[in-house]
Amino acid sequence: MRSVRLWDEVRGIPKGKHMKIQTRWAMVAALAAVSGGCAAFRAKTSDVNVEDRRHMSERYDYSDMRQITEGVAMELIGSPLLNREAEPPVMMIAGIENRTSIYVDTKNLSDRIRNLTFQSGRIRYVNEARRAELMAEQGYQAKNVTPEQQAQIGRQLGAKYMITGSLAEMKQTSPRQVRVSKTRLNYYKLTIEVTDLTTGEIAWMTEKEFAREARLPLIGW
Repeated sequence: MRSVRLWDEVRGIPKGKHMKIQTRWAMVAALAAVSGGCAAFRAKTSDVNVEDRRHMSERYDYSDMRQITEGVAMELIGSPLLNREAEPPVMMIAGIENRTSIYVDTKNLSDRIRNLTFQSGRIRYVNEARRAELMAEQGYQAKNVTPEQQAQIGRQLGAKYMITGSLAEMKQTSPRQVRVSKTRLNYYKLTIEVTDLTTGEIAWMTEKEFAREARLPLIGW
């Protein structure tokens, strides 16, 4: 740096002007790097095939949701409970409890189980989530619709079985020690129960579980 300043003095360039020139060159280099389209700073969007299993971390994700709901649905469709029924039974879903430490849209779980089993034709469902809207529409029709077009009151189907469940989680982290990375292990278990609404007896149940390990560098993103 000293030699550069001496050479600038020999050429008659003042010290202050030398600093300005250096600053300008730094700005030019920065602009060139940005305009050059450095791949690390480019935004990119692409479609992903949801059938492919992808995991960004050790946490529960959409791939896990698809896998465990498909497992529950296929097992329920082929269960002895349904095989004993002369015709597809009517069921309702009361909900799935989130017992994890993170937010999980458990209605997404129950909706997919309902969709897969409904598409099989082996189970019928009442729309328990829309009962208030159903009652309001029936009240409207009773007052404003001609008798021959009215939905008949008191004719709704009653569910024979109720589906409930829970999603549980357990976590482990590698102990404190001299190391260049740390390991996290997450375990998840989905439990689904089908209860006979007449007797209160659990007529069928199953569990689907999985665990995932992630090794993270101590320094990095």
